[in-house]
Amino acid sequence: MKAVVQRVLSSAVVVDGEEVGRIGNGLCVLLGVTHGDGPDQARWLSDKIASLRVFEDQNGKLNLSLKEVDGQVLVVSQFTLYADCRKGRRPSFVEAAEPVEAKKLYELFVDELKAKGLSVATGVFQAHMDLEIHNDGPVTLIIETPEV
Repeated sequence: MKAVVQRVLSSAVVVDGEEVGRIGNGLCVLLGVTHGDGPDQARWLSDKIASLRVFEDQNGKLNLSLKEVDGQVLVVSQFTLYADCRKGRRPSFVEAAEPVEAKKLYELFVDELKAKGLSVATGVFQAHMDLEIHNDGPVTLIIETPEV
């Protein structure tokens, strides 16, 4: 799995003109799933993101996690994170997992974050989404799961 994690002041996702998810202070997570990913990767990544110390303490140091700042998470599926652009002009998406498997792992990832007591909003899997992201910092991280 691969995630682009952005610290945000707020973030929202709209599908067909209707807002389906919104958060305030927290993290916007764009999540991609590849072949061979499974529940272990979803759990590892949810643990990593939930405990990331990317929020500033009273001294301006990145020492605080989501729970410590009462932050929220917006998770949006993003198969294009596994695009291969090395050849030609059209990206290849063969490294992205098939939608049925990707959706199961996306939902497991969301459930794991919720089980940690976090407030989580989501987009709509496989929908065309308009995403509003108000970066804070900006702080943007790319996290890939190791072989678990």
